Amino acid sequence: MSSAAALTSPIPSGGKVCTSFPEILMIFEFVFGGLVWILVASTRVLFPADQGWVMFVSVFCFVITTLLLILYMAGVQKSSSAWTAVDVFYHFIAAVFYLSVAVLEASDTRFLFILSIAKNYKINIAATVFAFLATLVYTIHAILSILRWKSSS
Repeated sequence: MSSAAALTSPIPSGGKVCTSFPEILMIFEFVFGGLVWILVASTRVLFPADQGWVMFVSVFCFVITTLLLILYMAGVQKSSSAWTAVDVFYHFIAAVFYLSVAVLEASDTRFLFILSIAKNYKINIAATVFAFLATLVYTIHAILSILRWKSSS
């Protein structure tokens, strides 16, 4: 195996990151995750532990997705073949985390709706919808990253 073949990465770099699939999904992950973060931060807190987990996941995934997007645009994935494994691992973990967030947010929103405690439960409904959309996008990206990882090995 030559050293040139060892340094190639199936993950694109530069501006191609924003035009190639599945990397273009990172923009949707960024948007949906940011919306979950903003919507949950603007709601009333009846379950502080639940809101803490939702905020942790949304902020963590927002920051890491942004960091990965910047790193991929800079081309750091060309220095090592381990970046495809990092991509798979991160998107799988993010999908599982967001699934837990979406279910938790849906449960809390249902509770708020039944008790009619919060007047702004529509914001919680929007956060739930965007959490499920973020889960879907992260899951699709994880599956496509797994396929890319398997085909490159």
